[in-house]
Amino acid sequence: MANNLDGLIPTIYNALDVVSRELVGFIPAVSSDMTFERAAKGQKVSSPVTTGATASDIEPDVTPPDDGDQTVGSVEMEITKARRVPIRWNGEEKRGLDNNGASYNVILRDQFAQGMRALVNEVEADLAGLHRFASRAVGTPGTTPFASNLSDTAQALKLLKDNGAPASDLQMVIDTTAGANMRTLTQLNKANEANDDSLLRRGVLLDVHGFAIRESAQIKTSVAGSAASATTNAAGYAVGATQITLASAGTGAVVVGDAITFAGDSNKYIVVAGDTDVSGGGLIEIAKPGLRKSIPASATAITVTAGAVRNMVFPRSAIALATRAPALPKQGDSAVDRTIITDPVSGLSFEVSVYAQYRQVQYEIALAWGCAAIKSENIGILLG
Repeated sequence: MANNLDGLIPTIYNALDVVSRELVGFIPAVSSDMTFERAAKGQKVSSPVTTGATASDIEPDVTPPDDGDQTVGSVEMEITKARRVPIRWNGEEKRGLDNNGASYNVILRDQFAQGMRALVNEVEADLAGLHRFASRAVGTPGTTPFASNLSDTAQALKLLKDNGAPASDLQMVIDTTAGANMRTLTQLNKANEANDDSLLRRGVLLDVHGFAIRESAQIKTSVAGSAASATTNAAGYAVGATQITLASAGTGAVVVGDAITFAGDSNKYIVVAGDTDVSGGGLIEIAKPGLRKSIPASATAITVTAGAVRNMVFPRSAIALATRAPALPKQGDSAVDRTIITDPVSGLSFEVSVYAQYRQVQYEIALAWGCAAIKSENIGILLG
């Protein structure tokens, strides 16, 4: 059977119009490697990563300079998920709907919209979950950013600059509560001061302090570890250290993703490894670039910051997303037709297949993907 999906293409694209209105902030903000190649769950895929550009002086000459070569690196990511959403109809169901008004295509459109929405939200949620690999955090737990001014973007930018992150293509992905606060700021709503009426008239978040501001429905809220009265050992740790040994003191645990502070240092560091029962000592690891202030050679108190909303800031190159069409056997399967449909807003390409069954048909929307924090030191958290 040929061209089984041709007649459905308008319906599927109508569904994409619905999906495009979902709050998707991370997918368009990260470095993407989206191809139509197939990959299996657990397979490693390689995504290209370009290095920073180097400028040079302009010096007149007979010929242009013999330069411009660059080494393009790559990062390996694992395809961690291969997911599908099925939609099935039989002949009697379709005929019954059409006999009572042509509602089949309307319902089918909405089913495709919900299926694509589910996959988009899963990808978005996986990207939001990378907050646990960030370097440090700014802001106050329980206090929504942008309550009265733009100091939060200024502090987030300082965090990235202090870590040596690239100053270009910076992204800030926030939840809708922070977005609502930003939309109430007088300095952004006054068109004469903001030099733009997009926020006032259409609610479009403006770029601030070099950040492209985006909203996501999948921003995570962390649950802090239960550690209390924990301390480091008495070894002392220099600026830049990432592995810290604990003394056998206190109760509870420090868990991956916790934001912690050390006595005498206001920086909030993110724990990236070493779930540790602090009563038994152990080792924790904080993300690069490590300590901003040295820890003295004495037991130093560790405080776990309360759970909070994890808005994120990063240059696009710090986080990567790879998507593929799910794997198929070399001989194919029982699908009678399949096609690739690309969402123009999120950029995700879904594989849509049709399976002819006994007096019924099943459509399948499928996607395989993986994501990774490429440079932890270039990722920060804005607490809320």
